Amino acid sequence: MSGRNIPYKTYLEESELPECWYNVRADMQKKPAPLIDPATGAPCSAEALSHVFCDELVQQELDDKTPLFKIPKQIRDFYRMFRPSPLIRAYFLEEALGTPAKIYYKFEGNNTSGSHKLNSAVAQAYYAKAQGLKGVTTETGAGQWGTALSMACAFFGLDCRVFMVKCSYEQKPFRREVMRTYGASVTPSPSETTEVGRLINREHPGTTGSLGCAISEAVETAVSTPGYRYVLGSVLNQVLLHQSIIGLEARAAFKKIGVKPDVIIGCAGGGSNLGGLIAPFMGEKLRGEADYRIVAVEPASCPSFTRGKYAYDYCDTGRICPLAKMYTIGADFIPSPSHAGGLRFHGMSSTLSELYDQKLMEAVSVKQSDVFAAATQFARTEGILPAPESSHAIRAAIDEALRCRAEGREETILFGLTGTGYFDMTAYQAFNDGTMSDYIPTDDEIKASLAKLPAVGEKC
Repeated sequence: MSGRNIPYKTYLEESELPECWYNVRADMQKKPAPLIDPATGAPCSAEALSHVFCDELVQQELDDKTPLFKIPKQIRDFYRMFRPSPLIRAYFLEEALGTPAKIYYKFEGNNTSGSHKLNSAVAQAYYAKAQGLKGVTTETGAGQWGTALSMACAFFGLDCRVFMVKCSYEQKPFRREVMRTYGASVTPSPSETTEVGRLINREHPGTTGSLGCAISEAVETAVSTPGYRYVLGSVLNQVLLHQSIIGLEARAAFKKIGVKPDVIIGCAGGGSNLGGLIAPFMGEKLRGEADYRIVAVEPASCPSFTRGKYAYDYCDTGRICPLAKMYTIGADFIPSPSHAGGLRFHGMSSTLSELYDQKLMEAVSVKQSDVFAAATQFARTEGILPAPESSHAIRAAIDEALRCRAEGREETILFGLTGTGYFDMTAYQAFNDGTMSDYIPTDDEIKASLAKLPAVGEKC
């Protein structure tokens, strides 16, 4: 299904609904480091990964040379239900800020799942169905990915088993019920239904869970259940590939109105939205065709870019997955349960980590209360209640717009609005009641977690 014979011209002259996904790794001179088998210290083979992931997705994961992948017709037809998504200028926010900057946002919340996650969920469900599988397993943090995957699996007639981070499972019952309505089973993680879940509960009694815990349980379930594979909503190269449709559409829309963004901002947890939004713009930058300031915004409570280490680490707390070289604060790190949104993975996409390490993009971290202050201002001016994840990007966009006001600069700012926050009202209530906390891990906490990085990474 790759686009090996598709010329760059097809990508450079996008239609409003792109026909191909764009693989930014093809334009990177220094490629992201490969996934490593922790037992051997050698790069993971396609055969080894095929026991965990769908066959076609393994090929997409490992391919760092093919720039374009043709989007299968059935996926593109599904996209037509909600794509192209709108590129909107935030006139009212600009006025409220008194800024000469022009602020645009790419809105990914105009689908039933409420977020950008559906872009990759439908692709992964399609390939699972095409392979003849019975179902898939996954994890979800705030619930956006689980919601999107349950919707995609219902469309293709697949069983969907979701392990949801325990604190989110308890804080967001309505998000959980949307998944169940689409036919998914939802288990709070860590659970007592898997060996790794029971182990984590013994080692961390009373834990509220993390994405690393939930990934371990989902992978164990997939590899031990015939006819199932594991799918992931962020971090992996294949996911960033599918999400490139966000940036391709944004780039096409800007070309249509004759505008070029100066600053591109995306929230960053594992990297799916950020990687998708910036992909074609980063491609231009890598090829020397244009330049942009690209800013990743992460929560101060889970700061892998801004306070992490670039090293090989496990992608899961149970240490049953391959090692990935990424900016990480350690697989043992469990964010505070007061953390209101997603963006709670301990590491960052290998592709984005390499781009960040090459100083092709910037990163900032923001406090939770500042994020919700920005979300509230955006809701009151632009009329959309944003997801907590998206609101990290809104915070940075507002800060950039205020900088432009102070400096008298008429820059054009683009940020990704990943979805809506209507299932996040517990967090909004805490902010409105003045009970929201700003937990930030200490240096000692991060140091203790990083001290457990796998030694095999030192050889790779």
